Amino acid sequence: MSTASLIDRYEDYRTRRFLTHEATFAKWLPAWRTRHRRRILAGVVVALIAAMFPIAVATYFFPVIAVVWLPVALVFLPTWTCLQIVSGRQSDAPRHALDEREIAERNSARSIGLSVAQSLLLIPIFALMWSPPFDFIDHKALCYSAGGFALAAILFSGCLPAVLLAWTRPDDDPEDQL
Repeated sequence: MSTASLIDRYEDYRTRRFLTHEATFAKWLPAWRTRHRRRILAGVVVALIAAMFPIAVATYFFPVIAVVWLPVALVFLPTWTCLQIVSGRQSDAPRHALDEREIAERNSARSIGLSVAQSLLLIPIFALMWSPPFDFIDHKALCYSAGGFALAAILFSGCLPAVLLAWTRPDDDPEDQL
């Protein structure tokens, strides 16, 4: 069994599974499939993740603020799920399920997400690397705060491709829905 055939079989399985899920969710939330409403969902997702950054920083000074993370996460999860449903999960679709234009858009959005991840993750990394010589820093609190910041950065950069695609994708052609 060659490695290429194993990868090809996995890609075929992933494509079949994606198309099955796409058919299942194609009729869900039809009123939210317009560009305007996708942009509302994308904005809410970005706002919720943006709220996670100051919460993470504030936990260094006031550890009890970490409790605020829970309601933000509880609102984020269904909002993110709705955004994925109405945008057709184009950001994580297998290549065999997309046409050439969609693949190029997806890859561009993923590239932006990776660049954002690399940039944002440098902040907690440098904070953790450069803090040990300073005794006045609460290192436990810094680790917790930096972990929250890193989690928010990973969430933001992971969601960013879907947000960008949902924001820029035009409305579906009404004739396609008949």
